[in-house]
Amino acid sequence: MTIRHIAAILMASAALPGCATAQQAAQSDTSERAAYLDRLPSEEIVYFVLPDRFENGDTTNDTGDFTGGRLETGFDPTARGFFQGGDLAGLTSRLDYLEEMGITAIWFAPIFQNKPVQGPPGDESAGYHGYWVTDFTRPDGHFGTRDEFIAFVEAAHSRGMKVYMDIITNHTADVITYEDGSETNFEYRSMGDYPYSTRGGPDGEPINEGFMGHEDSSEENFARLTDPNYAYIPVVPEAERDVKVPAWLNDPIYYHNRGNSSFTGEDSRFGDFAGLDDLFTEHPRVREGMIEIFCDWITETRVDGFRIDTARHVDPGFWQEFVPAMESCADSVGITNFHMFGEVYKDIPQNGYIAEYTRRDQLPAVLDFAFQAAMRELLGRDQGTVVLAHMFDGDVLYEGGEETARTLPTFLGNHDMGRFSTLIRDDMPDISQEELLQRVMLGHAMMMSLRGSPVIYYGDEQGFVGDGNDQRAREPMFPSLTDEYNDNVLIGTDATTAESNFDQTHPLYQLIAEFSEIRRAHPALTRGHQQVRHYEQEPGIFAAARFDPEDGTEYLVVFNTTAEARSANIWVNYEARAFQTLAGECPAEVAAPGSAPFTIPAFGWAVCRVSEVAE
Repeated sequence: MTIRHIAAILMASAALPGCATAQQAAQSDTSERAAYLDRLPSEEIVYFVLPDRFENGDTTNDTGDFTGGRLETGFDPTARGFFQGGDLAGLTSRLDYLEEMGITAIWFAPIFQNKPVQGPPGDESAGYHGYWVTDFTRPDGHFGTRDEFIAFVEAAHSRGMKVYMDIITNHTADVITYEDGSETNFEYRSMGDYPYSTRGGPDGEPINEGFMGHEDSSEENFARLTDPNYAYIPVVPEAERDVKVPAWLNDPIYYHNRGNSSFTGEDSRFGDFAGLDDLFTEHPRVREGMIEIFCDWITETRVDGFRIDTARHVDPGFWQEFVPAMESCADSVGITNFHMFGEVYKDIPQNGYIAEYTRRDQLPAVLDFAFQAAMRELLGRDQGTVVLAHMFDGDVLYEGGEETARTLPTFLGNHDMGRFSTLIRDDMPDISQEELLQRVMLGHAMMMSLRGSPVIYYGDEQGFVGDGNDQRAREPMFPSLTDEYNDNVLIGTDATTAESNFDQTHPLYQLIAEFSEIRRAHPALTRGHQQVRHYEQEPGIFAAARFDPEDGTEYLVVFNTTAEARSANIWVNYEARAFQTLAGECPAEVAAPGSAPFTIPAFGWAVCRVSEVAE
């Protein structure tokens, strides 16, 4: 994509309905709004929510734009794999709840129009999660209208809260099928066995004369790719021939059409993700089209960032064009600090793998799966706190090093892998409810104090404990009619998911609100350099220093990952004399220049501001 193409897209976007209004609004921003726009990604406290599972504010849209039964509309609140009824109206109505918890940015699962139901007979489920897109230009009717979405963004912005959209560039809904693949269950067909130059294998009929393969993304090269029948013969069912929007998405030439991915090797990038139609992101028309789609969302709705789904399954060249184009779109309407972070799923407590996507692919940030894995090792598997120290050592691997690491969204669990409470319970099947709550609270206290932008997974603040991952970790916060959810035993409460769960006295809600206030009041915890000060080979104490980015004031955050009180002498700067307690219990003074005595209760913490004057 050339600068000329990007400029043309921006000019076209400016002419769209609503864009002029957005630009006028940008010009009339108040100083309060400008302050919110100036906030850096590391300063955000993010709430990740599936709109269908949060609050049902408008029951008239429960079946979306469809009529009929559950297999036509996707709506069945008794089944965990179908729409439950949550929507944009409900999310907007609960902004007070989020604001009072200290949330500064809302990231929600994709809201684009989805194929309502997919799956073989007897194993159907619905697109309530948002990842089976048919129309990229409007919200799913189950959630509301485009105007309602814009109203939601404006309502969030009026409170100084940012909005992050969850976007998909890797695939669409499962519409394309293969005429010749039923006997092999659409197994992946590799580029070596099925080159673009012949039909059905190296000995097949020559096709696509002059096409030099996917690595040359020039328009001239891809003009020679005219026949998509190199591996399989893709077929679009007649009833769905025009279902995708924009219309260019209905042409099979813009998809890889090589069968299902096993998520390893070549097929991880070129295969269909669980049958979903895998876009040919090396194709210049696909790149141009995706830039058009998401530039429009930025300029018309003024969202503040994108979480990018399945980023590791897309070719690096796509991101190298898409990212600067999105930044240009945001700049064109005055959205400063537009934040993009990719999903690069890797369940290991080391950040080398995910860091490569900030270097080679040039993604500004990635979801911090390494932090998540390290926290599970500490609190679910009783590994030494050295695991977390070694993970932080790898921050230098990100493009931009530690500065980039501070912008990474950190999290404990999510909608795919399951809730942190569930993961700990799976690791420790005999754990008591009391200890499970203590470990989950410690995990949140650590995430809210250490480097990165903490992400709260909706419902965790209400003590939700799911039965597993995926659908089993996606309970509604409004009263559920799903038996599989309602028999769950929550932590920190006597409530069940059969009730409305917006209790602002819940201990986890209170903890998050407390630490949110501390973070916002002390820039060291949001923008400050971090230095690990103490760790152990076994479970025990972990400590880190954070530094005020303006005056260098030192802060200490100290945690105990064991079930009994632990003591340790923590290295501090040699001018330190006393401590101001922000959370937990800090010592009154140093034991000697350079050393402070800490005693931390079981699964406890201390957040301290260092003073150079004895009190």
